Amino acid sequence: MKKLSILAVCGAGLGSSFACEMSIESALKDLGVEADLSHCDISSATSMRVDIIVTGENFRSQFQHYTVNATIVYLKRLVDKTEIKTKLTPILQNLGYLA
Repeated sequence: MKKLSILAVCGAGLGSSFACEMSIESALKDLGVEADLSHCDISSATSMRVDIIVTGENFRSQFQHYTVNATIVYLKRLVDKTEIKTKLTPILQNLGYLA
């Protein structure tokens, strides 16, 4: 099975997406899942090949203008590890990375 890739996305691709990436890393560690993590801005995200994109709910309307071949997870709070685990768990199960 190929290694899972997850991308954290925010408007500028700097502070909040990096903080989100760190929270995703912590959540995945709790779940026992390994993944390649990175972060970027929304316009760069649309051309990247990843399995999962994690972004803020406020970017939902912007992502609807693009065709993205990834599962998109929208968060109310980008650094809420509990919300991240809750939303990622069923996706990880569907993709076969979590029993």
